Amino acid sequence: MPETFPHRVKIVEVGPRDGLQNEAVFVSTENKIALIERLIAAGVGYVEAAAFVSPKWVPQMADAAEVLRGVAHHDGVTLAALVPNLKGLDAAMAAGCKEVAVFAAASETFSQKNINCSIAESIARFEPVIAQARAHDIKVRGYVSCVLGCPFEGFVAPEQVAHVATALYELGCYEISLGDTIGAGTPTHTKEMLAACARSIPLNALAGHFHDTWGMAIANIYAALQCGVAIFDSSVSGVGGCPYSPGATGNVATEDVVYLCHALGIETGIDLSKLVETGAYISTVLGRSSVSRVANATQGQQIRRTSETA
Repeated sequence: MPETFPHRVKIVEVGPRDGLQNEAVFVSTENKIALIERLIAAGVGYVEAAAFVSPKWVPQMADAAEVLRGVAHHDGVTLAALVPNLKGLDAAMAAGCKEVAVFAAASETFSQKNINCSIAESIARFEPVIAQARAHDIKVRGYVSCVLGCPFEGFVAPEQVAHVATALYELGCYEISLGDTIGAGTPTHTKEMLAACARSIPLNALAGHFHDTWGMAIANIYAALQCGVAIFDSSVSGVGGCPYSPGATGNVATEDVVYLCHALGIETGIDLSKLVETGAYISTVLGRSSVSRVANATQGQQIRRTSETA
């Protein structure tokens, strides 16, 4: 695998969906729309905006259709939604969604506890969803959870991750997001997992989705960049905790990923200062501080400069 960095990285902003879905207090439709519009204004070109899932299980996503319809059209910007089945796909299409995502796990136990079926059954369920989406010219992205460890099984073999990822890719998912669900992965394990997946899936179809539970997200992203991966999922302000480690950080902050990329000379198309402002906005809405180290460092510099000129 190549040891050179890609020239440009695609950032998949998952805060409005993967981040907010873990919030206990409902975030208003207006605030969700405002968050997405601010992300787009900062240069984010891909936003996972909603999920068409049962509001009984994920009440935060009950307004998915209203959110998608409320965001203004922007050329070159993709608004995607997570769908678990054909019913969710139909709802997403009715809301005008042009790209959807399906999700599987690399761990049998996690699959059973998360979606009440085996890995093989989950893949079979998604086959008609992917087929129907593609028949309507809707692109499908695939997620694989627990690629660097499972909260129930512990270690997950790279070959098992590759098996599940390949199944989704061969069904028609154009891109596979590899998720470190519990955030316990290390750079060495990351490289081994990516090497296994790259044996059957083109490297440009692989994305990294790293959680920062153990503080390894940026290190793992750096390792993935060394392997040639050029697509990363992240959440502005680090919104979204880790349900398997209560109180721990979940999604890696988009600000931190963008800062790393820019420091390495990698283009993202994102204005970091506007992104930090967007993170501050959603942090205020949620009533807590950002977990982004870059955002907090930026704010600290601003405070020092203000005090020096006062």
